[in-house]
Amino acid sequence: MSAPTEPQGSQPAAARRPSRSERWLAWLQNSHNALALLFVASFLESIIVPIPIEVVLVPFMLLNRRRIWLIAGIATAGFMVGAMVGYGVGHLLFDTLGRWLLETMGYGPAFERFQAAFHHYGFWAVLAVGISPIPFPVAMLTAGATGYSIPLYLLAAGIARFLRYFGLGVVVVLFGDRAVQLCRRLGPIAGVAAVAVIVLIVVALELLIESQAS
Repeated sequence: MSAPTEPQGSQPAAARRPSRSERWLAWLQNSHNALALLFVASFLESIIVPIPIEVVLVPFMLLNRRRIWLIAGIATAGFMVGAMVGYGVGHLLFDTLGRWLLETMGYGPAFERFQAAFHHYGFWAVLAVGISPIPFPVAMLTAGATGYSIPLYLLAAGIARFLRYFGLGVVVVLFGDRAVQLCRRLGPIAGVAAVAVIVLIVVALELLIESQAS
């Protein structure tokens, strides 16, 4: 007699392969140097990694709710170090390493579009890029290549990422486990809304200055 065959569909389904963000989260959570790794991840995200750190940051905050503000602060610090390094690349090595980064990461078109906005708005343009989903390397390389004021550049970058990362902490505190879904659904909208608010502030300031000058 032939061996009985198993009913169709009785074999277990193949396990889903974890996404990159899930692997990063597991790596962070299981490491004894999680906060140091978070600092490095935020540093790399500011320069070369084309994946928003928020996809790891929000779940990591949920798993470590007593350290939400520390996590947000370390992510901000890592980003700021990356912003300083990126400014240096733009200022000293734009024609070599800077252009290579733009071409390799596919940021060339965004970089070209950003030039006019930066030339006209400077500080506000950097602030808007730091809040929005636009890759930050276009701002840091532009600021460095043009010799823009380092204190103003760092102030704009710091405000932008403080609002972004500590804002995520507020969402986690208020909404708990629903924070991941909320950020996925509303994150891009929130970024666009923040940029729109910045634009309105700039326009209002320009109108105020013009009215006072007249």
